[in-house]
Amino acid sequence: MTDGTEWTPIRAERGSGLRCKGWRQEALLRMLENVLENGENQKELIVYASLGKAARNWPAYRAIVRTLLELEEDETLVIQSGKPIGVFRTHARAPLVVMANCNLVGRWATSEHFYDLQEKGLIIWGGLTAAAWQYIGSQGVIQGTYEIFRSIARLRFGGDLRGRFVLTAGLGGMGGAQPLAGTLAEAAILCVEVPEDRIDKRIRAGYLQRKTDSLEEALDWIAEAIRARVPLSVGLLGNAAEIYPELAGRGVVPDIVTDQTSAHDLLYGYVPSGYTPARAAEVRASDPERLQADAGASVAREVEAMLAFKEAGAVVFDNGNNIRTQALKHGVAGAFEIDIFTEAFLRPLFARAIGPFRWIALSGDPADIRVIDDYILREFADNEIAVNWIRLAGAHVPVEGLPARIGWFGHGDRTRLALAVNRLVREGRLAGPVAFSRDHLDAGAMAHPNIMTERMKDGSDAVADWPLLNAMLNCSSMADLVAIHSGGGGYAGYMTSAGVTIVADGTIASDERLRTALDNDTGIGVLRYADAGYEASVDEAERKGIRRIKADGKADDNGRNELARTHEA
Repeated sequence: MTDGTEWTPIRAERGSGLRCKGWRQEALLRMLENVLENGENQKELIVYASLGKAARNWPAYRAIVRTLLELEEDETLVIQSGKPIGVFRTHARAPLVVMANCNLVGRWATSEHFYDLQEKGLIIWGGLTAAAWQYIGSQGVIQGTYEIFRSIARLRFGGDLRGRFVLTAGLGGMGGAQPLAGTLAEAAILCVEVPEDRIDKRIRAGYLQRKTDSLEEALDWIAEAIRARVPLSVGLLGNAAEIYPELAGRGVVPDIVTDQTSAHDLLYGYVPSGYTPARAAEVRASDPERLQADAGASVAREVEAMLAFKEAGAVVFDNGNNIRTQALKHGVAGAFEIDIFTEAFLRPLFARAIGPFRWIALSGDPADIRVIDDYILREFADNEIAVNWIRLAGAHVPVEGLPARIGWFGHGDRTRLALAVNRLVREGRLAGPVAFSRDHLDAGAMAHPNIMTERMKDGSDAVADWPLLNAMLNCSSMADLVAIHSGGGGYAGYMTSAGVTIVADGTIASDERLRTALDNDTGIGVLRYADAGYEASVDEAERKGIRRIKADGKADDNGRNELARTHEA
């Protein structure tokens, strides 16, 4: 512990009992507890990616908890980088919590300045969903990883990954979804990881099937699965900076290659070749510049091997961990010849604001998720993406922390599902309320020129107005929690994102909050892509009745032009 306070393990509250003054407050408290229950290093309040924290320190965490316990329905708690600042009298339709994490001013948004502020206890890196209390374990990213593999299968392998070899690395809070996503896509997937406890954790959770520290044994298992055309996941204890070049040197060419180690920052997340995690921690404390230099050299070797795989015909992509940027900084001129997963495989979905929606059963009862699954299978039968995933998840995805589910839904469908769930809560068909959230990597919620918004059609990759507008609109739309985050590369300066949580507690008031916030959250996502010139987004706005202002200043009102004419008059 860095602050000397005693730590006791955190587990999210279950059941129907309230500790807070209402279910909206109780929901947010359970979401905070849940990210820590699912976290990588709870003692240090770290949720994922080596430094993504749920709160600034333990005194701040306990102050947040005390405040949520006392918070009235017409008050708003303000949080700055994981530290509660104050409670303000607002109104019953205002957010209960607003927060901003790791937002630095332009020229000061550097790793060095971040580390200095972090050391002084003035800032934390909140990741995407860590400090916003929206992380639900590896189950929160698994469908996105699965949809990437499905997209690759359609584009390159006739829709079928049986008998195909996927090589990847990283089994942390985000990468841990990869082995199960790979086997659900029916591939043979080899996952390289340095810390052995991460491999063991994924095996215990049911995300990973086998483990070895022998490259030869791992390749034999993969080859056997390829011959039999059966899915298999193998965790290999090793370093990708050594394994990838070794395979490339042998002429082994996987069908698909990526990496999801924590390469956002080379001082913390990425373990260099020749280091153990313990040795990396020692050098971080004694000679941080050396550690970063060694990590950079390792990243460069790994990415050079990835480029060799690409040259040999493999599908190679960056899975959002910033590894190309680090490689470019360390001398790999062709690093950005590797595609980013969003543009290469998911942008047609994001253009219609179809993205990673999620819901959490606050009762802790897995039966609530099954009831919602059954509703989706029955009422969304024409939604192939959602139905396919719900069937797979119901059969194969284990519960982590509070029971939860993710589903890629778009504009209108998110609202329709949430209102139905709120009704189920009201009718007593669920054991408790349900919180709705989403990944920050969503249509209108992120500006990241090297991930979400790389190579936008109009060149607006680095325009951060959109997530800021998204957050302000969600505050205006009665969401329960709204967050604005920055960071993502060197823990500073690489992205801006917005997060939102809305609680379905069964009340009529929640109907209004859910309808308004979810419609507007996805609506601005559609318009972000429409503004960038994506025809699918323009079509989505027209079909769904999203009121759009054209570039000539005239309203594309979808039936509401009379209102515009009245205003002009």
